[in-house]
Amino acid sequence: MIVAALFFYLFGGICVASAFMVIAARNPVHSVLYLILAFVNAAGLFVMMGAEFLAMILIVVYVGAVAVLFLFVVMMLDVDFAELKQGALQYLPIGALVGAIFLAELLLVVGAWAIGPSVPQTITAPIPANVANTEAIGLVLYTKYVYFFEAAGMVLLVAMVGAIVLTLRHKTRVRRQVIADQVFRRVEDSIEIVKVKPGQGLNA
Repeated sequence: MIVAALFFYLFGGICVASAFMVIAARNPVHSVLYLILAFVNAAGLFVMMGAEFLAMILIVVYVGAVAVLFLFVVMMLDVDFAELKQGALQYLPIGALVGAIFLAELLLVVGAWAIGPSVPQTITAPIPANVANTEAIGLVLYTKYVYFFEAAGMVLLVAMVGAIVLTLRHKTRVRRQVIADQVFRRVEDSIEIVKVKPGQGLNA
């Protein structure tokens, strides 16, 4: 029990500290690296809670895709963040007002939150011994919520295709490959035999 508490405070402390450094670091690349560290420690907390599926998703999706994407975008764009931060203090009163409104709404929601009497028993209900955590999630996801799962996949597919269509730009001066022209190409269209007389060159 003492070892579990030590690991909990270790993961929790590093996660909170790295989350603070995400917004406190001056270099955006360092901020992304601290974000990856926060995700890794949060995954460790999920493993300690017995939610290994959430820990795996946090590592694979967020660390392996989102955070690395942020890192490469920040490194490749080479944005001058010092120039962007100039004049940001003039928006501080508006930002403080919006933040105060959101904080008041959160306090109202949390203060009026009511938990049903059967919710704690449902949350703490043990998983059957012969079914693993990931298997139990799969059984629920692909049986009871299969239509919602397919609908979410369709929405993501449409969003991906729409993003590609909106950002794709064809340049007029760039020669592109046309598969149909290559398939139906004939020898007469490919080779031109020119008879050159001796002592004369070939006019282009």
